Amino acid sequence: MQQKSKKLTALALILVFTLPVILAKLALENEWFNKGSTNRGQLLSPIIEAGPLFVIEGEEPHWRLAYVVPENCDAACENAIFSITQVRTAVGKAVDRVDAVFIVSEVSDKKAAENLEANNFGKILESDSAYVNNLFKQVGNNGIFIVDTLGNVILKFDSTLEREQAIMDSRDILADLRKLLKLSRIG
Repeated sequence: MQQKSKKLTALALILVFTLPVILAKLALENEWFNKGSTNRGQLLSPIIEAGPLFVIEGEEPHWRLAYVVPENCDAACENAIFSITQVRTAVGKAVDRVDAVFIVSEVSDKKAAENLEANNFGKILESDSAYVNNLFKQVGNNGIFIVDTLGNVILKFDSTLEREQAIMDSRDILADLRKLLKLSRIG
């Protein structure tokens, strides 16, 4: 009887140490989790090095929420502008570390550009449409971007036509931006 008890104890001990390893291996192979990714936006790989567009000489480096104003500012465009202004306000005391930037080219909706400037929603950066299209050719320029302090575009969030979804997406943008601001000492 004592021999049987020792065997059961040894078997239980082996199971206690090997079962977690086996479960971890199965979880990795079957992709039962998101492999440690905590960002909610699309992480751009490779990043878009857009320094000349976003780094303004003589200014301190800031994190930027960027949006390319399209030819026709539809509901998705209006939602993106709304999201950027709301997220920038929602960062609270870190608002001086974050800029809202709207890229306007010769083909951008003139009325939307005038509205942005009149309401002081953020900085207006003028650029050539060919340059902007070339810069964002791999990911498309139809979304909200987070740009680091060096002018590198690192995250993209798709814009949406529905206002309620835009509000939910704003929460994701805010969560990612807060993480970046917390980890960064620059900007």
